[in-house]
Amino acid sequence: MAPVKRKCICDLCSCGRHHCPHLPTKIYDKTEKPCLLSEYTENYPVYHSYLPRESFKPKLEYKKGSIPMEGLTTSRRDFGLHKVLPVKGPQPRQFVPSGENMDLLTTYKQDYNPYPVCRVDPIKPPDSKYPCGDRMECLPTYKADYLPWNQPRREPLRPPHHYRPASTKFDNRTTHQDDYYVKGLVNTMSCKPPPVPKLCNIPLEDLTNYKMSYVAHPVEKRFVHEAEKFRPCEVPFESQTTHKESFQGLMGEPAKSLKPPAKPCALDKPFSNTTEFKDNYQAWPTPQVLSKAPATYVPPEEKMDLLTTVRAHYTYPRGSPAQSCRPVLQIKKGGRFEGSTTTKDDYKQWAHTRTEPMKPPPQLSLPTQPLDYLTTTRAHYVPHPPISTKSCKPPWDGPRGNIPVEGQTTYAISFTPKEMARCLASYPEPPGYIFEETDAFGHRIYRPTSPTGSPRNSRLSVGDSENPNQRETAVSA
Repeated sequence: MAPVKRKCICDLCSCGRHHCPHLPTKIYDKTEKPCLLSEYTENYPVYHSYLPRESFKPKLEYKKGSIPMEGLTTSRRDFGLHKVLPVKGPQPRQFVPSGENMDLLTTYKQDYNPYPVCRVDPIKPPDSKYPCGDRMECLPTYKADYLPWNQPRREPLRPPHHYRPASTKFDNRTTHQDDYYVKGLVNTMSCKPPPVPKLCNIPLEDLTNYKMSYVAHPVEKRFVHEAEKFRPCEVPFESQTTHKESFQGLMGEPAKSLKPPAKPCALDKPFSNTTEFKDNYQAWPTPQVLSKAPATYVPPEEKMDLLTTVRAHYTYPRGSPAQSCRPVLQIKKGGRFEGSTTTKDDYKQWAHTRTEPMKPPPQLSLPTQPLDYLTTTRAHYVPHPPISTKSCKPPWDGPRGNIPVEGQTTYAISFTPKEMARCLASYPEPPGYIFEETDAFGHRIYRPTSPTGSPRNSRLSVGDSENPNQRETAVSA
């Protein structure tokens, strides 16, 4: 009798969406057997026709000794363990509360004692309403201390001026004109070919292969898509979205306030509005300012002298003001306005003749005959008759009729419909199999109930999935 072949969820799945949970560690067994089933092996199968290349990893040629290595190091062998006791620190003294009361005095109050303070009289000098009538001396200290010296003028230390301009007239020639004289133009030989009469007077034909071979075809009428008219929905809009319908929220306790409770005032006395500043710094008594009544203004009876201090002390030495040395302007009186100014009268225009530019004499002789306007292309171009080439374009068979396309394709001919079967791994307990065990890698092993009945039970129709008693389990997607 052949042994019964056991299968797991990975082997029973036919849709590719179910597999056993591959555990990273072996929690059921202590063996070192590797797990050959992974996502990489499922997606990338092994091809037996292709041999894998050799690994470039260096070969392990070192062989360790059979004698086990002792766990003793140099540090452990040289430095032995000593008995170390914890360091005892000084014990703090026990606090004993004092029975005396606190005097609440500060260093500032002990060092700086208060003393009586009185208001200081202002040091500002009294205002003098009556100015002094003495005459002020107008000689400053600088003029009295620093008097001018009577010394002769010092000669300048500049070099003597020996330059004298030349008496001859300047010829307006530069060094460049003296060294580089003007050379004449070089007579070049013309390479233009002589004019040749036209060989052919036949005009060029404007026929091309495209114009001769092109046949105009009738253009089909363009299909214009007509947009459908917008019809508003008659059902009234509800302010209900998919998010509001799907996420209704969970019922729970209302949020508690974290605000601390209000504490009642411990004292019933009202809050005093006095401070330490108000108690220590009192306002000084301000004496009453006696205002003096202004004297009544009495206008003087004498006539006011309009002579200023400058006019009284600084007079003209000769009794009359100095006269201006500026010449008197000669005003031209005439019936007609002349556009002459002082600058035009004093600075007349010099008689100057314009110098002609220095041009070299013309050495190029221009032709007297008119230009023939004949180019090299017009002189040498020979027109040839066009050569008509044979068109390889297939002939047009006329417009196509509205013949329907054949509905037969390769898929419709070769496709064979099969019965839709439900995946066995989607059931909590696969029909036709009995759960046996879970191996070390997390695979759920199932054993068929009978060797002949498993194929019959494995083929289930789609209608079995509509049974409400059987619910799918998502083992691992």
